Amino acid sequence: MSDNGHMNARTLRARLNHPVVDADGHWLEYTPVMREEFRRIGGDAAVEGLATATQRVPGSLKMSVAERSRLRVGQEAFWSSPSENVLDRATAMLPRLMYERLDDLGIDFSVVYPTAGLSFHRMQDTRQRRAICRAYNVFTMDQFRPLADRIIPAAIIPMYTPEEAIEELEFAVKQLGYKVVMVGGLMRRRVPALEEEQPEASRLVEWYDVIGLDSPHDYDPVWAKCLELKVAPSFHNGARSILLRNSPSNFCYNHIGHFASAGHAVAKAMFLGGVTRRFPELNFAFLEGGAGWACMLYADLVGHWEKRNRQAIESTNPNKLDRSRLLEFARKYGSEVVAEAVGRGDGLAGDSNSTLTGGVEDLDDYFRCKIEKKSDLRDLFVPRFYFGCEADDPTNAWAFNRKANPMGARLNALFSSDIGHFDVPDMAEVVPEAYELVEHDLIDDHDFRDFMFTNAVRFWGEVNPDFFKGTVVEKAAAEVLAQGVRVA
Repeated sequence: MSDNGHMNARTLRARLNHPVVDADGHWLEYTPVMREEFRRIGGDAAVEGLATATQRVPGSLKMSVAERSRLRVGQEAFWSSPSENVLDRATAMLPRLMYERLDDLGIDFSVVYPTAGLSFHRMQDTRQRRAICRAYNVFTMDQFRPLADRIIPAAIIPMYTPEEAIEELEFAVKQLGYKVVMVGGLMRRRVPALEEEQPEASRLVEWYDVIGLDSPHDYDPVWAKCLELKVAPSFHNGARSILLRNSPSNFCYNHIGHFASAGHAVAKAMFLGGVTRRFPELNFAFLEGGAGWACMLYADLVGHWEKRNRQAIESTNPNKLDRSRLLEFARKYGSEVVAEAVGRGDGLAGDSNSTLTGGVEDLDDYFRCKIEKKSDLRDLFVPRFYFGCEADDPTNAWAFNRKANPMGARLNALFSSDIGHFDVPDMAEVVPEAYELVEHDLIDDHDFRDFMFTNAVRFWGEVNPDFFKGTVVEKAAAEVLAQGVRVA
């Protein structure tokens, strides 16, 4: 037993009848070495991009609270890497040590995402963005290639245009051998009207392209390329220090819920944009935000469709308002002033009762999904979306609660250790902490198996049946995939 009462991770893993797959660990890129390697791989553009990307947080922290308030710059994370626990710090920095410690952590196989690199694909400068993503992908695969039976890294795919995304996908998968890709879903873009009318001001005002809906670009070729290359795209978007998470003095205010907020926005856009209808064989993951927001989104999509589908919305069509009968009610129950206004028809076609519809392409907001029956919502959402959940989040249980989720659905929660970051004070406690859901009777052993293993196998393996070939979990993963596609 560990000091906090948890079962030892190695002991717990030995008692399980299934492997443990970590769908979202992190490594701490060592900047001095990365800088020199980036120069070798990508030249000046990559080094300049690295300098720009890695100075954003220190630049914010060098300001006083008053300066950040004046400029509306959000408080960033300080003291965000393991320090007192030197072993964990070294583990996050050194891939070979991470590999060596996996058994002690109770993990059989791990997918590792960037730390500094999480923001590389959102850089505004095209030259630097392309160079830094390419340099990262080459550098990182060099570090992890010898460890591929138990640890593999994720490639960074820039997404400002479909063309750059496709080019990097081709290179990362075909040339470097990546099987995991991290794509961007909150692209910062300038407002066209400001660019035309106030070009100087346009540099200071941005909107966020959620990719799946209302984008100036068609990203369907990117999803088609993912299918062709057999890679399931994962989003690791954050919304920290923007919009409603922009406190100049409180990092926790900015951090709490920001992954969920970003995931909610992109998943909602992908669904309402009809992406899962057009690409029914492609899986998408939204990492590090948990599953609580996903359960809410799923329920809201169902609830809104019930009230706002093309047939249901006719109940609020202003043309169906019986004005003569409304006038009868007004004369009986309202004042003379109200009755006179209703008699004239004043205000009956204004505000939310307006006959205007905004010039939308279709009055049914779900028309891109081609929803014919309620169960279509479940079938287009549940099997295709996966949600990265950290071990200490009790709301993970919601994903497995058929009684709470519409149409008895179980959402696809993925175990995501987040090792390497400040919210994991002891890497060896992560798997035992996840098991608390079982110990507290929030989920059962079958749910835990899905959470820690099966869902990860399906997420990657349904798109690429050979994903786990050559890994320590190859046989167990093949048994899962042999069972076929699971019904939502």
